[in-house]
Amino acid sequence: MKFTKMSLVAALLVGSSAFAIDNVKTSGNVQVMYNTTDAAGLTSNVIEGETGKGSLFNKDSSAADIGLNLNVSADLATNDLVTISVGAGYTVLTTLGLENNFVSNVWGGAHGVPTLGTGANYGGALGGAKVENASWMNEAYAVVSLNQASKSLLKVGRQELDTPLAFTETWSIEKNTFEAAVLVNNDIPDTTVVLAYVGNGNGNEAFGQNLNGATSVTTLGLANGAVVNPEGDFATFGKNGAYALGAVNNSWKPLVAQAWYYNLNSLATAYWVQADLNMEGITAGFQYTGGTVIDTNIDPVGDTSGTFALMAGYEMKDVVTAKLAYSQTSDKGIVHGANTATSTGASKLYTEAWWNYGQVTQVDTSAINLTLESPANGIADLGLYATLVDHGDTNVNGDLMEVTVTASKSFGPLDTTLALIYADTDASDVAGSTDPDAITTVQVYLTLNF
Repeated sequence: MKFTKMSLVAALLVGSSAFAIDNVKTSGNVQVMYNTTDAAGLTSNVIEGETGKGSLFNKDSSAADIGLNLNVSADLATNDLVTISVGAGYTVLTTLGLENNFVSNVWGGAHGVPTLGTGANYGGALGGAKVENASWMNEAYAVVSLNQASKSLLKVGRQELDTPLAFTETWSIEKNTFEAAVLVNNDIPDTTVVLAYVGNGNGNEAFGQNLNGATSVTTLGLANGAVVNPEGDFATFGKNGAYALGAVNNSWKPLVAQAWYYNLNSLATAYWVQADLNMEGITAGFQYTGGTVIDTNIDPVGDTSGTFALMAGYEMKDVVTAKLAYSQTSDKGIVHGANTATSTGASKLYTEAWWNYGQVTQVDTSAINLTLESPANGIADLGLYATLVDHGDTNVNGDLMEVTVTASKSFGPLDTTLALIYADTDASDVAGSTDPDAITTVQVYLTLNF
């Protein structure tokens, strides 16, 4: 982090009658995630005569992980001018020895892989995955809130971010965070203005890899849902950090409009505009994003890219919510809406798939997404998510059809979700591919909150 001098904090404390820890809050959760698929997995799980096919619940095509997240925040000082708060978060990722017994794969990319004296890892030498536990501090920040002069706050340090093109992903057993300085201002009525500098991140970035012959992507090949770097290590965000400027307006209450501009130093510029309407159960939305790569090592011709998405829906309260969305990417460039902070391809586009991220944001791609959600009379929260992806003539990847059905239920502090995913990627149509035509996946999510 390259910002905030101690002299600034000292100056803000002038006039405070006391320096004491107050308003302490603690929270956290324990997560267990399990994934099994009928894709082949390791070679010991291949069904003879069926290309790329394996068996559900076979350990060689299954993954599991356990995550522990602890968070604490507190106010350090309050006076007429400012309130100073601090917060911290810690993550522990472990298999509890499940690998080589119950599963052969893990969820998180933060696990390290021990090596033998020969240089081969345990998975290669013994025919099964063996990984090390990982732990890291995912948050460590200070917040300075102005109490009178302005409706502003400054958050500095290791933290989560939620912006359209650089955000913390929370779908996996691990979540990426950033070392950043974020200024939030609400002086303009019904408007939030955000200015951020992002210096580092621990997401396993793909955008900007192979710069000057180096790579920032170091994911674990055994990881089912890799989001962060091994051991949760932080590295420079992009090439030389990034700036973001955004504004969110809600002057007309049914409509939320937002606009964002990004400058990834020496790497790319990007933008995102969005408008969402919610009026008497009717929802509609528009998104447009794109950008230009500056570094010719990534995109030699410097093509400008663009993506638009439309969404319409209707909510019948306590019965069902239905949404239909469409998106289209341009046939040039590489800035099409995916999160710049990780290599997962996840995006905030309306058409994003439930599980197979990185499809709707590829070049020359159109996508349709149908979402149906229902509380089912309080029995369980049910969801049906269907995504159709058509990669155009300039894209060599096979098309995608993904259908996901989920059932979620909370039992006090315990949140549970069961997901059944059917994905036909048409990958077998790509020359030289050994992937199966269709893959079925079963997932279990358990989260105990405290």
